[in-house]
Amino acid sequence: MKISLFAATFISTALASSVHSEQFANLVALDLQSNQPGNEKSAKYEPGPPSLAPLFENDRDHVPNGYIVTLKNVDEALFEKHLGWLKSMLSSDMGITHTFSTHSYKAYAGLFSQILVDLIRANPLVSVVERDSIVHAYEYSEEGDAPWGLARVSHRERLNLGSFNRYLYDDEGGKGVTAYVIDTGVFIGNEDFGGRAKWGTTVPSGDADEDANGHGTHCAGTIGGSKYGVAKKAEIVAVKVLRSDGSGTMSDVIGGVVYAAKEHDEKSKNPPKGWKGSTANMSLGGGYSPSLNLAVDSAVKAGIHFAVAAGNDNADACDYSPASSENAITVGASTLSDSRAYFSNKGKCVDVFGPGLNILSTYIGSKTAVATLSGTSMASPHIAGLLTYFLSLQPDSDSAFATTVTPAQLKKNLLAFATKDILTDIDQDTPNLLVFNGGGKSLKKFWGGKDSLLVLLRKVLVGF
Repeated sequence: MKISLFAATFISTALASSVHSEQFANLVALDLQSNQPGNEKSAKYEPGPPSLAPLFENDRDHVPNGYIVTLKNVDEALFEKHLGWLKSMLSSDMGITHTFSTHSYKAYAGLFSQILVDLIRANPLVSVVERDSIVHAYEYSEEGDAPWGLARVSHRERLNLGSFNRYLYDDEGGKGVTAYVIDTGVFIGNEDFGGRAKWGTTVPSGDADEDANGHGTHCAGTIGGSKYGVAKKAEIVAVKVLRSDGSGTMSDVIGGVVYAAKEHDEKSKNPPKGWKGSTANMSLGGGYSPSLNLAVDSAVKAGIHFAVAAGNDNADACDYSPASSENAITVGASTLSDSRAYFSNKGKCVDVFGPGLNILSTYIGSKTAVATLSGTSMASPHIAGLLTYFLSLQPDSDSAFATTVTPAQLKKNLLAFATKDILTDIDQDTPNLLVFNGGGKSLKKFWGGKDSLLVLLRKVLVGF
């Protein structure tokens, strides 16, 4: 580990070392060309009589006879008893497909007849029943070559000819942090991961342990790639919840969230040496889903720092999940010229913006494959990467100087540290905040005017 902690490091992402004005001009032209024009979503909530749990459905494509059932605050014994009651009434062509159980979240999903759904709603342990629906990755388009996102998160001022390909950062960023990429999977063989990526789980039944889409690999590269990543020493874990076409079911997505929460809980009980915590990214979404929001909020309360994409419909992010999750950080997309990307969702449920138009990162197809994609899917990993980056700059969990940074505190600090009022095309209901990493310098202001304990320890060790 280097002790000269806050020396800025520069990289030129996929560009020649000599910067030419023509390159920057081309990026600006591409940015303006790409950021051109989007539809409102609605949902139905059926409260039901006092004796029935509410039934919720959004306006997206539904899984035939598919439902997600969330229970009230019950223990494991009551949960198992409820499942036994349900199984006793199931026919051969129906059944439970998923069960979700963490210390604060109990739910299940399956294929149920209308008669059985009514019986489930009448059960006093049930909180809400939701129609299972289809979710999609939030990739928007594929364009030319524009590696500017890392530079933007490390500069307060607008990018110019001298800064558009310069990323300033602490070279220990990401070390000791596990980043869960809940997506289409990750091509862990891409050389940019340097052996730090591993396969966690595949939730969709019958799918292979591979990213045949590329979306998840692209997001993972922005979080923790050696060349394209914000937190270059992070451990990447692939949690596959979407199939090769970039779509999947809400119940599978919840399964991925619960997997990450359980993995984090196990590590928290017996932390590996040098481990500092967990982050997660979800560059996907669908219509408003109370079940998914509850799962994400529960995982955050368990200690995972979550970033989620706002959505690509130029609409109110509060109508989408997990974008409307209360505890996660919801991310809108910005452009090279510091405007809101025309497709980016907006509104009070958006917390912050990150680079999301023409983002270069890792891809599938070969060990050195890269691609340029756009969307709030590309913005969210910048914030997940920064959560990973900031979390890593804390003492090890087994250190005498260890401290706990809660997701709520880190979210508060990240938003307070963001660059304010620099974006255009932001309405009055949307926060005008662009994420910032500190530019490779002291993070004293980020931690509320004081150096982090890790920084203080290093100052003691080197005598300054």
